[in-house]
Order: sequence, then C-alpha cells, then structure tokens
Amino acid sequence: MIISMRPHATKQEVEHVCERIREFGFRVHSIEGEERVVIGVVGVGGDVTACLESLEATPGVERAVRISAPYKFVSKEFRKERTVIKVGRAEIGGDEFVTMAGPCSVENEKQIMETAEAVAKAGAKILRGGAFKPRTSPYDFQGMEGDGLKLLAKAREATGLAVITEVMTDRDVDLVAEYADIMQVGARNMQNFALLKALGRCQRPVMLKRGLSSTIKELLMSAEYIVAHGNSQVMLCERGIRTFETATRNTCDIAAVPVLNELTHLPVILDPSHATGKRSLVPALARAGVAVGADGMIVEVHPCPEKAVSDGAQSLTIEGFREMMQQLDGYIRLWKRERVAEFAAAL
Repeated sequence: MIISMRPHATKQEVEHVCERIREFGFRVHSIEGEERVVIGVVGVGGDVTACLESLEATPGVERAVRISAPYKFVSKEFRKERTVIKVGRAEIGGDEFVTMAGPCSVENEKQIMETAEAVAKAGAKILRGGAFKPRTSPYDFQGMEGDGLKLLAKAREATGLAVITEVMTDRDVDLVAEYADIMQVGARNMQNFALLKALGRCQRPVMLKRGLSSTIKELLMSAEYIVAHGNSQVMLCERGIRTFETATRNTCDIAAVPVLNELTHLPVILDPSHATGKRSLVPALARAGVAVGADGMIVEVHPCPEKAVSDGAQSLTIEGFREMMQQLDGYIRLWKRERVAEFAAAL
C-alpha cells in the first residue's frame, strides 16, 4: 500500500499513521518530500482492506492506495518522479547522461591512472574498474582485491572521477564501501540475497546488473531487496542476457530500457561492452542506449586491450572511447532536451 499524507501534515499525524500500520501487522517505509510524506506499507500482516479503510479515515491522510506490483518500493505506483542519485560530480537519473568507463580489471597503477585520466578528459564522470573479479574459470585472474581498491581511490583523487567497482560477497561490503562511490552487483550475484540485504544496510549507491537468464520482474524483485532493507539509491543495468544467439557474447535486450522506465522510478544504465562482447559493436549499441532513454552507460576501456588480463576483446582503446564520445554528442544533446522537457512537465 501507499499512504500519501496531506501537504504539510504534522509529525504527530505521520507518527500516528505509522503506529496504526504497525497495529495491523505491517512494516513502514516512508519518504519525506519537501511538502508531503509518502508512506509505503509492506509485509504479510493482517487484513489489507481493513487497514486501507482505517487509514483513509485517519487525520492527515490524503489517500491510501493498494500497490498491485509485487515489487512495491521500486515501482512507479509508489513513486512517480524519477529517483536521482548524486555521486561525485554526477547526478544519475537527472538531466544528464552519465558515462562510466574504465578497464574490466585493475591491473597495475600505470594502467588505471592512464585510463582514468583519459576517460575523464573524454567526458566520463565515473571510473569503473574491477578489484574483485568473478571469473568462469578458477584459473583466470581473480583481481587485485584490496590493492586494487587502493589504486581506484588513488585514481579518484587524481582525476575527480567517482569510482564504481564490484562487490561479490556480503563479507566484503564494508571494505568495498570504504573505497567505492558506487557498489556494483554483477550479473552472477543478482540473486545473492545475503549480499543484497547487506547492501540495503550499506547506504552507498548500488548498480544492480541483470542476471544472465533473469527476467525484468526478477531484476526488479532483487532491487526491491536492497530498497526494502533501507537503501533507496539503486540503479539498474541491462548488460545482455543469455540466449541461443552466438554472434555476440550476450543478447542485448535493448527493449528492457524503455520497459524499465515504464515500470520503475530507478535509473537505468546500459552496458554495451558485456552486451556485445565485441569492441566494434560497442559504439552502435551506446547510441541505441541514448536513443531509447537510458540514464547512462558503463563501458570498458583499456590503454592496450590486446594485453588486458580480462575482456580485452570488448574493451575500447582510449582513442576509440574518445571517438565514441564525440559521436554521441549530438545524440546526448537530443536526449537532454527530452529529459529537461520531461522534468518540466512533471512540475
């Protein structure tokens, strides 16, 4: 359920409504706006109908509405306006298209510093780089771990870029949060519920990647885990799903971007690198992401892809990234005009 309080309802009225909700056996999740408070009601408590009827008659309540979607807090039924996540110099979900770029894996100081400086100069706002690497083969490079996190922090200090990196287990959440501005949940961990709950308590922005064989509903339910446990700063990432097609590494569900924009208020990011697995295809898919309304993209860039310890085939060169960003300029200007108009219409 969603309980919308009247504009400028008193603190006592809000507390009374929350108390009534708990009396019916439900849990409370409130969002305080500038003029009003919206209260989310979740759980498997008592009689929903009786609770709705009681709340509608409670002082300070403007309206009480049942949410039909199984994902409550991340649905547009709960929140009509877009969620905007502020990270460093970027606002993800707002009126700017945000690019995250960097190598698949942090390999050494020279590599990450060179890449960070180059992508910042080309227009990226966030540096990506893996310190912990989930690999299909146990014999492949697993990442520099803590040393990699320290190098990412050093690159942030030198360039001003915010940092996004993957966290793989709930045990590593505090360590990664010490260095990262955005916590990335990889496709293989989308339904690692212990990790999702820990990230809900973390209060760092989270980018949740869609699982290899996951539906959009399953992606949204995983996002619900994080939000329901206290962290509303979640963005979703379409990075391609596994199908029968072998021409690309994964099959990019480009329609997922507008579908998610219809279903949720959370920002949506496109990963054209993992979606294609081919360097030559990344720019075209990046343009498509802008055109269908993604809030940003995350792209792999490496100074020397042929020497990369992971994902070299899909990593752009520094010059290739610069060229792609220049080509995207006209698309992003159109995107920005539409987004500004959308925000103005919502006022």
